[in-house]
Amino acid sequence: MPVPLAPYPTAPVPFTPPNGTQSQLVCSGCRNLLVYPIGATSVCCAVCNAVTVVPPPGTEMAQLVCGGCHTLLMYIRGATSVQCSCCHTINLALEANQVAHVNCGNCRMLLMYQYGARSVKCAVCNFVTSIGLSDVLRKTKGSPT
Repeated sequence: MPVPLAPYPTAPVPFTPPNGTQSQLVCSGCRNLLVYPIGATSVCCAVCNAVTVVPPPGTEMAQLVCGGCHTLLMYIRGATSVQCSCCHTINLALEANQVAHVNCGNCRMLLMYQYGARSVKCAVCNFVTSIGLSDVLRKTKGSPT
């Protein structure tokens, strides 16, 4: 007796709120981009099942690259530090006007440091580059490094 074949299951149709009222955030588990309807308080990732809390409406977000593993991190603007969920490095979260840039004295990698620092350690080669008076003067005059 032949076995009846069941039809292929149809893919679920994602919920699309009216007027395109969706937003996005980065999964706290696997770092994938999650799209969710406005008004949701948390989002469950379909890839890793991690639940990511949605920031309150009107919260301004910022991004930085982790100094430990180079993962792009999203955080609420105004935070002073951000812990990476991948490598657990605690990254300083500074506003754009609080940081300066200098090239590593060894490998020439562009480094970011907080104004007022006397030196900065390269995350690539571990060389410590001194921030001299000439670097500070160049930053205040707006010249490139």
